[in-house]
Amino acid sequence: MNQQANTSALAPEELDIQLPSGRVHAERFGSPDAPLVIAVPGVSANLKGLTYLAECVSGNGLQVVAIDLRGRGLSEVTAPGTYGWESHAKDVGAVADALGARKFSVIGQSMGGAVGMEVARLAPGRMERLVLVDIVGMPDATTVAPINMAIERLGTVYPSVDAYTNLARSIGTITPWSDYWQRYFEYELAPAEGGVAARSNRDAVLEDAKYGAEVGFAEQDGKAHIYRLWELLDMPVLLLRGTREIMPGLGFIAPAAESERFLQAVPGAEMVEVDANHYGINTTQESADAINRFLEPVRRRG
Repeated sequence: MNQQANTSALAPEELDIQLPSGRVHAERFGSPDAPLVIAVPGVSANLKGLTYLAECVSGNGLQVVAIDLRGRGLSEVTAPGTYGWESHAKDVGAVADALGARKFSVIGQSMGGAVGMEVARLAPGRMERLVLVDIVGMPDATTVAPINMAIERLGTVYPSVDAYTNLARSIGTITPWSDYWQRYFEYELAPAEGGVAARSNRDAVLEDAKYGAEVGFAEQDGKAHIYRLWELLDMPVLLLRGTREIMPGLGFIAPAAESERFLQAVPGAEMVEVDANHYGINTTQESADAINRFLEPVRRRG
């Protein structure tokens, strides 16, 4: 299937969903009667980072609901101690409950993929299929610097929207730049004294980053938690792996060796390598085509 994104035909429905943990903002692409796919962004990202994939995958029998994790975008900023992969995974299940879906699939990019794996642990039997977008196991240590750079933008005031987006574009982590990324950063911004600042809450993002370092990727009784999550993936899994480093010389979030280890450990997993880096992988037709093919059994079921 070679389905192109069509922004005019696929304007999303805005949703505010009250969960036990707090209010989560979302955008729904496709019919609410179709099988549900929940799209989960990365640690400092907002739902607009998944718009291209949502547009390409939704319709023709699927609905894709992209969410702002709590503390990001237009979702509620909740109290310290309420974040972490497990807490967000509970939110994903609660979103499905609120939308009336017993079964659902997940597309998770970066930390969102780790959250998807946690969903499999917390809600066995509910997830039909899981798409991991450039996340699998232990990232290269050298990727910490560009990830921290993304976090550092939070809480800083910039003189204008153009100043902010021009800086983001000039850093070079997002390639190719497109209108999708322009809209991503515009969505992220809110007026602040002296200019504009990101809506996403820096403390929330830092709490999730700390959770990843101290729990998700930390060794427990000789094995990292994320490897234990692999053992619980009994549904079909698609790994999309970017073959370009996050920035030249700074390695991969989904290293080749970790990806091969994953394929050996998870019998229901397959991998498609995409000629893109960690951010560009979200806006390539190759990624959309692979996800569409992978989700076709769910589409047919609907």
